[in-house]
Amino acid sequence: MSRKQVVIIGAGAFGLSTAWHLLKTGRYDVTVLERSPEGLAVDAASTDLNKIVRSDYSDMFYARLATEAIAEWRKPEWKGTYHESGVVVLGDDSATGAYSDASFENCRELGCRVEPLTDGSAIAGIFPSGIVTGHIKSTNVYINRDGGWAAASEAVEVVAENVRALGGTIINDAKVKTLHKDESGKVDGVILGSGKVMTADLVVAASGSWTPSLLPEYGAAQRMIATGQSVATIQLTANEAERYRTTPVVLDFASGWYGFPPNKDNVMKVAVHHAGYTNPQESSIPGIAPISTPRTAVDGGTPGTAIAKAMVLELRQKLKEIYPELGNKPFNYTRMCWYTDTPDSDWIFDFHPEHPKLLFATGGSGHAFKFLPILGLFALGRLEGTLDAETAGRFAWSKTAGKLDMSRVGQEAKLLVVDDLAGPADLEVIDIA
Repeated sequence: MSRKQVVIIGAGAFGLSTAWHLLKTGRYDVTVLERSPEGLAVDAASTDLNKIVRSDYSDMFYARLATEAIAEWRKPEWKGTYHESGVVVLGDDSATGAYSDASFENCRELGCRVEPLTDGSAIAGIFPSGIVTGHIKSTNVYINRDGGWAAASEAVEVVAENVRALGGTIINDAKVKTLHKDESGKVDGVILGSGKVMTADLVVAASGSWTPSLLPEYGAAQRMIATGQSVATIQLTANEAERYRTTPVVLDFASGWYGFPPNKDNVMKVAVHHAGYTNPQESSIPGIAPISTPRTAVDGGTPGTAIAKAMVLELRQKLKEIYPELGNKPFNYTRMCWYTDTPDSDWIFDFHPEHPKLLFATGGSGHAFKFLPILGLFALGRLEGTLDAETAGRFAWSKTAGKLDMSRVGQEAKLLVVDDLAGPADLEVIDIA
């Protein structure tokens, strides 16, 4: 039996994990198209210093999947890209506090090494000796030792190496202009910006936050939206990095703020998981409303990595609250990390209802990277009809939105305004009382 020809749009987490799992079956020939001139989706959400790897979900469906993914992360094939530092979860008495409570109970039921931190002494005890922590409220606080962080870009490169080793092809500077249709009007390939047509037995749209603006005529903008999230880093001295190296990941569900231990280059990243920013742009398709589109350096955004001044202040204030010694250090880099948000934060692994050769693998909603080792299994399962009913329903293209994402409840995205973006001076040392 001849192998099916598969073209995947996007060399990010969804695209590469899908390619890898398809190739492992031996039943598919896979070509991955990446618009970046070089590298692997250099402005994708997956191309990052690090991502949290956690099983802390109020929804047991994702908590269980995350424990499966963590078991994979621990295997040697990931070449040490996963660091099990533990994750400290901070909640409060709001709806996000209920999220952390439910997360704790789910993790405990799954056998994770979770421990409630009921007072200041218990909280201080999980940080290395000599690390000064600020006032961390002890309501809804716990540590999950079965979690940590992954060196994101390095992990994606591991998957890319696996794809190539299995005979897959990754083509750079291959910007998809639109999808190609056969004589009956059904999708059967892609048309590149160069005019080249590539036909296939299956097209996988794994184009992340560019999916709504790339495929508006297929209803993608009604199913998902691109939102920009704010990231900043600080460069620690060698001495500082050594002291903070073994700190856990800190995740504050109340504010959305989270911070990592320093990486091998002594860089500490902080970010906010919230409703984010939208960047509406006119669609190339007449009659379609403006679509939120990522604004990145690759797309010519100037400055392409800037975040809002308000977010610089928010990131710094929370950093000082958690680690007072570091709160006034300058940020040396910022970035807008573009999510592909669905209404209920469920991912999409499904065929387009009118195009049987078009499979969507997207909708990460800011929480998919931790599942990198197993993400592609859902695309494979949908393709071959082996997903169980609950999973297929969760990831369906046509469905009524499920439960609200309680980690971002009550939030609304803001409009990205270029004049409000931070410049170099805004990243310098600021004395915050």
